[in-house]
Amino acid sequence: MKEILRTTDPTVIAYATAILEGEGIDVFSMDQHMSVLEGSVGVLPRRLMVRDGDAFLARAALRDNGIDDGGAR
Repeated sequence: MKEILRTTDPTVIAYATAILEGEGIDVFSMDQHMSVLEGSVGVLPRRLMVRDGDAFLARAALRDNGIDDGGAR
């Protein structure tokens, strides 16, 4: 699995997930339940992961739709 996006903005996660699913790319959201530990203030970033073979296409799809990778590698 490769991380393709890291952000604290849940709307960006939802938008990116919709884009990737629309492209037929399986996506897995990580750290979405960490808000319980942080007190729901949105400090800890959430991550989107894809299969290694889908990472290039996933990054291209996000970039084409104006979503930065947020420093994910």
